[in-house]
Amino acid sequence: MTGSLDVNWLAERITDASVKGIAAVTSALIRDGEIPMGTHLPSVRGLAEALAVSPATVSAAWGQLRKQKVIAGKGRSGVWVCGDNISPRPVRFEKIGNYGDAIRADLAMASPDPALLPNLQEAMMQGIACPQLNSYQREPIAPALLAAVKPRWPFPAQAWLATDGGFDAMNCIMQTLIAPGEKVIIEDPSAARLLDMLDNVGADVLPLACDEHGPLPGALAKLLTKGATAMIYQPGTHSATGIRVSEARNEALAKVLLGTRTLIIEDDGIGELSAHPVWSLGRYYPERTLHVRSFSKAYGPDLRLAVLSGPEPLIKRIHSWRNFGASWTSRILQHAVAWMLDDRNTQQLIQQAKVVYATRRRLLLNALEKRGLSLPDRDGLSLFVPVQSEQFAMITLAARGIAVLPGERCRSGGVQFIRVATSRLADEDIAPIADALILASGTDLSPLSAEV
Repeated sequence: MTGSLDVNWLAERITDASVKGIAAVTSALIRDGEIPMGTHLPSVRGLAEALAVSPATVSAAWGQLRKQKVIAGKGRSGVWVCGDNISPRPVRFEKIGNYGDAIRADLAMASPDPALLPNLQEAMMQGIACPQLNSYQREPIAPALLAAVKPRWPFPAQAWLATDGGFDAMNCIMQTLIAPGEKVIIEDPSAARLLDMLDNVGADVLPLACDEHGPLPGALAKLLTKGATAMIYQPGTHSATGIRVSEARNEALAKVLLGTRTLIIEDDGIGELSAHPVWSLGRYYPERTLHVRSFSKAYGPDLRLAVLSGPEPLIKRIHSWRNFGASWTSRILQHAVAWMLDDRNTQQLIQQAKVVYATRRRLLLNALEKRGLSLPDRDGLSLFVPVQSEQFAMITLAARGIAVLPGERCRSGGVQFIRVATSRLADEDIAPIADALILASGTDLSPLSAEV
């Protein structure tokens, strides 16, 4: 079976003409190979008439399959089968790090250096000694962790929830509070996994342009007129660009949001490794600001811990949704992090790690500047390097055994770029990596543009 699918053939196989039934049968036929990849599916109106249902029912079924990444297209161009993996998956994120065996320097993942993370032995012993160990009580957050994070929080929050990492918190928010078809503003570029999550819930993404100080207020004002129900941004050090939102920009964004009901979702993924304070919009709108802080990069990825704060009704909804799965986050891990937050030696180690990360980043910046490419010294565990062509840059670097993250995984538009992880750079690798980056950036490359 190739080309366009016969509408009557498909209709005969659908015994349940509901949204769920249409999507289930069609996905099963695709999975079993009876509808090959590349096949054009019947039009919404044509299948609706054959099944005697409204076009909205078929459109919603196609929407479910589109979210699962097995069909593509819409409108006059029609809809066709583009994949046979029915399970929803984070397409952008799954591509990160898959560069083959020839890579000698994997700079795609901006992850912490294990040698700079705190030793967890004492922390875990403290965690095991926590009260209510092995209890099935579904408490949102351990009192010890709440007491430790409150003094560090950027605004007085109403309710709190511990989660299994920052992206777990963001996924809980999106699964609970964002409905399919809702318009969601997100800064451009952003984290690949956040964009995958928005795709998974079927949100209509509105890219928000940024500059050196964060999201542009004028651009935000224009997007708000389109009926956006939520805004997602990184108030601390940005994971892709290294920029951070200044206090003045935070105030300007607050003015733009005045008089709206837009939900504000803040993702602080770098957490305590950031060199700058976080200016949260929760200072102005605590009744509609959800703030997520991850402790993975500073304290250890295997702790799988983040804290989410926000208005009590929304936190309760998210906590209830978690009862479909884990229900609560390990009290052992919560108490371990709580102990480290108050432990002087651990805090000294984190301050030392920040210095080392900054030194490694600046060594590469200095090497690039000596070779004619001047980039701003920002923050974080990576460099934002604008290029003329991402495809050319990736091929050029791969040929030299270097893997980086292409900007297309993180952006909807804007300047082409690559993200180069600097957190685990060895001194002896700086020169050859800088040489390769100069070649990859392209000829006649101007300094970083005003917008990123």
